[in-house]
Amino acid sequence: MTQQPSFDLGALADPLEIVPIGAQLDAVVRLPGSKSITNRALVCAALAAGTSRLSGALIADDTEAMLAVLGALGIGTRVIQDGATPVLEIDGCNSVLPSASAPIDVRQSGTTARFALPMLSLGAHSYNVTAHPQMQARPMEETFAALRSLGATIEETNSGGHLPASITGANRSGTITVAGDISSQFLSGLLLSAPCRPDGLEIHLSSTLVSRPYVDMTIAVMAAFGAKVHVRDERTFIVEGGGYRSVHYEIEPDASAASYIYGAAAVVGGRATVVGLGSDALQGDAGFVDVLEQMGVSVARSASETTVEMRTGARLVGGEFDFTHISDTAQTLAAISVFADSPVSIRGIGFIRRKEIDRIAAIEAELRRASINVVGDEDGWTIHPGRPVPTTFETYEDHRMAMSLALIGLREPGFSISGPGCVAKTFPGYWATLELLRRSAHDR
Repeated sequence: MTQQPSFDLGALADPLEIVPIGAQLDAVVRLPGSKSITNRALVCAALAAGTSRLSGALIADDTEAMLAVLGALGIGTRVIQDGATPVLEIDGCNSVLPSASAPIDVRQSGTTARFALPMLSLGAHSYNVTAHPQMQARPMEETFAALRSLGATIEETNSGGHLPASITGANRSGTITVAGDISSQFLSGLLLSAPCRPDGLEIHLSSTLVSRPYVDMTIAVMAAFGAKVHVRDERTFIVEGGGYRSVHYEIEPDASAASYIYGAAAVVGGRATVVGLGSDALQGDAGFVDVLEQMGVSVARSASETTVEMRTGARLVGGEFDFTHISDTAQTLAAISVFADSPVSIRGIGFIRRKEIDRIAAIEAELRRASINVVGDEDGWTIHPGRPVPTTFETYEDHRMAMSLALIGLREPGFSISGPGCVAKTFPGYWATLELLRRSAHDR
């Protein structure tokens, strides 16, 4: 079984050549923990009474950003290596948030920014929050407006609705409204802090929620730490007060990262199994394999693992797919679609224009760089398959651009990835894991 290896990202060539595998895969992989679950669990553990242990946590730029926020607040955190699996210990503050003398840097992490601000609003202190320029360009207005309605004072430093900003907390309960069609992270952040408000919080959505599985994941993680959330209807969430309790929490492998492993099997051929991510997975992105199945890839699930297989002679079939709720895997499918037998339309993802970059425009530009016909619009893309022309793909410092476009180079020669170190954001061992996939193919 292959596990996430250690790898020196600083030693990578830039651009990094991707060499085709040239043989069918036969891989069993254990991936690092879910970024999304790790950062949610870190907030719950930090606010809990007592010390929590998070097993299988992801250690990457995004989770290190959250750990750094907790450290700046004086909340004790420790990374313990349990064999190949990291364990995090968090000394909770029991809903009483400490002060911080230095600025709090959320770095490049959207989850950290959108989870940390509601958490900081619980404290009877003022905090200065800064961010990487890429994160400063991403919207924060929904969080700011909701917290202001609960009495917090927020002053933006540069432009309205964006970081950096200062926040002075006001730990009140009440009823707030937030949009659901920009990012589910706004709702998740407000939910995570809600149990620590005196009488909880009632949250209404003013628009249809995108990426709903991430909110379901938030509620499931909160429940594991003792919180109670009542979903009255599709747009109403009522959170009871009472805080969190400390627990020992097991974090499942990252389903977004798994999409690249499944995608590699789909384009190269052969079989790949991801251990620890099965039919009981919390993450909505585990549903990526349902799309692959519709495209002609064989899928087998148990409670504890998922296997995909592209059998000899099978073809990737085109079609139209709604990725509203699994948008972090949209770029993966875009890369795979190059090898389909007919056009592939990916819809419902207009909101990913406001991620780390405009991901719709970026995929359109990079696939066209490889002479693939892509028609983009406000809602997604239609990709017309063809033989990609060798090129060096730009990644725009977006980890998902690097990881998805590399799949093309696993099948066709002449492709390189510029700025390959950006994978550190969520999957530092990505390039080494691709080499382990290669080894599985040649060791058959």
